[in-house]
Amino acid sequence: MDTSSSSDIEQLPEPIDLSHHYSKITKNRNTSRVKDFYKYFQIPGIGNLAGGLPNNNYFPFDTLEGAAALPQRFTPTPNKPVDPPSDLLAATTLSNDLTASRVVVPKTSNNEDPLRKIDLKTALQYGTAQGYPPLYQFLRQFTTQNLHPSIPYKGGPEILLTCGNTDGFAKAIEALTNTWNEDRDWIGYREGILVEEFCYMNAVQAAKPRGLNIVPVAIDDEGMKAHGKGGLHEVLDTWDESRGKRPHLIYTVTIGQNPTGGLLSVQRRKEIYQVCVKFDVIIIEDDPYWYLQYPSANPSTIHQSPSSLPRTPNHKSSGYPFLDSLVPSYLSVDTQGRVIRLDTFSKTVAPGCRLGWITTQPGLCERLLRITETSTQQPSGFVQSMIAELIMGPHNKTGRGGGEDDSGWQTDGWVRWLEGLRGNYEHRMRSMCTILDEGKELVKTGRRRSIDREWGIVDKIPLYDFIWPLGGMFVWVHLNLASHPLWNKTTPQKLAQALWIHLTTPKYLVLVAPGTIFAPTEEIREERSWAYFRICFAAVDEGDVEPMSRRFVAGVQHFWRVKSLDDIEELLTKEIEISEGLVDSRGAC
Repeated sequence: MDTSSSSDIEQLPEPIDLSHHYSKITKNRNTSRVKDFYKYFQIPGIGNLAGGLPNNNYFPFDTLEGAAALPQRFTPTPNKPVDPPSDLLAATTLSNDLTASRVVVPKTSNNEDPLRKIDLKTALQYGTAQGYPPLYQFLRQFTTQNLHPSIPYKGGPEILLTCGNTDGFAKAIEALTNTWNEDRDWIGYREGILVEEFCYMNAVQAAKPRGLNIVPVAIDDEGMKAHGKGGLHEVLDTWDESRGKRPHLIYTVTIGQNPTGGLLSVQRRKEIYQVCVKFDVIIIEDDPYWYLQYPSANPSTIHQSPSSLPRTPNHKSSGYPFLDSLVPSYLSVDTQGRVIRLDTFSKTVAPGCRLGWITTQPGLCERLLRITETSTQQPSGFVQSMIAELIMGPHNKTGRGGGEDDSGWQTDGWVRWLEGLRGNYEHRMRSMCTILDEGKELVKTGRRRSIDREWGIVDKIPLYDFIWPLGGMFVWVHLNLASHPLWNKTTPQKLAQALWIHLTTPKYLVLVAPGTIFAPTEEIREERSWAYFRICFAAVDEGDVEPMSRRFVAGVQHFWRVKSLDDIEELLTKEIEISEGLVDSRGAC
């Protein structure tokens, strides 16, 4: 490292002490005596008669194996916006051949380095709460050197492996909030959490049982607003303490915001961060879609493309053009250490992995580690060892990694895999949005007569609108129900519900997510959430994106031709029949 770089690091501020925000239970947590004792197990040649560990020779698995894709399976799309984007994208194939490697985690590895040793003997045994050492080491290095190389506080962050972002969020709110019960506690003790006015409801459903105030903040096309009516500053500055304490946490999805698809610019992050500094607020940044940023978004939004957004002054290269092209995390402006970032393998490998990691300042990470020691302890050893072997590969002849020569993907391969995923999802996004764009107006033609002439007329009725998403997996459709012929004859809530049911009927057979399930409060649910649908272009098979998008358009256009209230009531009656057989799938949203 050169002198100037060393000098810059020395001048960085220390992360601030956030212990005044810790919950009472979190303040009382001590290091697990059992987990702390594990360090003695590593003494070479020690005869371990102390640990209550089952003997690894009785584990029924001799190896863990699976065919895995090579990192080049999917074709990337350009990192920079292309206008018009269709020419280059049309020339790009969606995927290469399905050549695979075979990943093998052996029963025992003869590598004595705990940061390199990947085998079932260690992975399936009780381990440290921080995570499986080889995978922890890789992710920590990847996080600090490649994902977030410009974190502006001294010493940088620490990481902790989790069982996915839901687990990470649960631990964050356990660490930073006290439970409140209206039958027992004074209102002045009630704490709160700030969320986007449309948000991922699993987070809200995790916070509500703790008695937290759920406080919505206004959003625009980017995401959460820092200033203006309903913006973060106004909400905090005008807080009514009769509702409880002023909220000290934000939960936010900043890239491909769920459900709206917004992408928060660096400038907006700076503005929100400054508000958080002023009011002493901690940011929980949930970013499962960070790698899915789309430079080829519609020309109307192309000027906001990730690669064209301003950077922070201390920005350093990740070493990879793809990662450098992405809008950076809140961590890049986190001068005080008040950001908790949640990352996950759910969208980059598979949701069933239940594997992710938290990145935050060391002091707070230590408190989260104490929670982990007496709860989940660590993610599944099966999953951690397979991901470690896939990416890192073996360091001897006893295992096989995910690379062509039985080595692992390594960082180069992992980044290449992420590029390919972005490419495929970007194709899907463009396919769906092109069709939605074409069908967002109902065109009616006819003829009119005057005394001495006749002429043709074309009437265009706006049915819905949307913004091409710059990231994520969703299109947020705003219904123009006021243009429906029955707008003045029934309630908008009934119209929206009838349309949702209409789309599920056999002729169209399309299921979309109603905006009501993303409303964090009853007020938003009743006032305006009914006017939105969230459409996901990620879940269905590649060949189904186009026909399903066309069925959605056809269903909406047909619904605008419904002119009888009896037809609306009939649809609403069908909803009762449908809902009785539905499985509650909101947890997967």
